[in-house]
Amino acid sequence: MHSIKRVGLTLVFGCAALVANTAQAAPQAIVKELMTKPLPEYPGKEALMISVEYPPGAVDPVHRHDAHAYVYVLEGTIVMQLQGGEPVTLKAGDTFYEGPEDIHTVGRNASKTKRAKFIVLLLKDKGKPVFTPTK
Repeated sequence: MHSIKRVGLTLVFGCAALVANTAQAAPQAIVKELMTKPLPEYPGKEALMISVEYPPGAVDPVHRHDAHAYVYVLEGTIVMQLQGGEPVTLKAGDTFYEGPEDIHTVGRNASKTKRAKFIVLLLKDKGKPVFTPTK
């Protein structure tokens, strides 16, 4: 069952990244599920932890997570922006938050030559997709 979730998560991010690649010819993000746990104190909710690697020049499509998303940058430099906000450049050790209603308009590697890697903890409804393109 765990491997089925991993395949599904990879397909969701892979399809979204394929859309971005077609439109922008940028490399796709590499997403790996690290852990998923039900939250019994909050019926119907779960925590999902993923790692995301942006190869040099990688760009995400506009999307939302329908979750509370907590980002921690491990290496490299990334640019994030939410609809209505200003772009933020994050480096290793920096954090970023997205709420369930936020539209993620910019997510990209700031470098064309170095990879960037970050961890995301998502607090979400069980069964809801992790990533929903909004364009």
